[in-house]
Amino acid sequence: MAFLSDIFGRVGRVARGQANSGVDALEDATFETTVKQTVADMKTELNKVVQASAVALSNYNRLDAENQKYVRQSQEWKDRAGMALDAGNEDLAKKALGKKAECDQQVASMATAIQSAQQASDKLKQQVTELKRKIDDGERTANTLVARKNAATAQRKVAEAMSGVGNADNAFSQLKRFEESVAKEETPLPRSGRSPRLCPGSATPITPFPS
Repeated sequence: MAFLSDIFGRVGRVARGQANSGVDALEDATFETTVKQTVADMKTELNKVVQASAVALSNYNRLDAENQKYVRQSQEWKDRAGMALDAGNEDLAKKALGKKAECDQQVASMATAIQSAQQASDKLKQQVTELKRKIDDGERTANTLVARKNAATAQRKVAEAMSGVGNADNAFSQLKRFEESVAKEETPLPRSGRSPRLCPGSATPITPFPS
């Protein structure tokens, strides 16, 4: 049982080693891609904010243009009322002042919408500026992280290579032990101290037979 437990333990260590090696390889292979994708996601977010800023600015410009139209019309009706009074035509002057009041009412009603549109546009412009700054910082950080990761990977490989030298020494020592074991088995057994008896007039030893 102890033998089987040792076998299963060794197999488990091998499996864990292979799994860890696979994860390390995957991290090494995808690290730079993942970091660059993070920066790309930031740029995608920036594009969305830029588009929203463009819409907000367009909305503000449209409202402001409409507002400026009523401001000009109000001034024109005021001038016409003045000219009518100069001409002694009070009825025409009253009508002109009525038109001016309508234009002023439009200007007043649009004031809140214009202010809100301008605030939204300014806020989005600030967000665009801030995101651009963050992306610049992110790109520099990403390049630094990739360089640091590559350096760390290189150092790890050097350390693994150095540890491999120790493993090679251990393997060589194991081979030496195997060689000593084989050499020991090859050594002939020592003969007994008693010399065999020879036949008279012959160099052939007498081989005893059991009785």
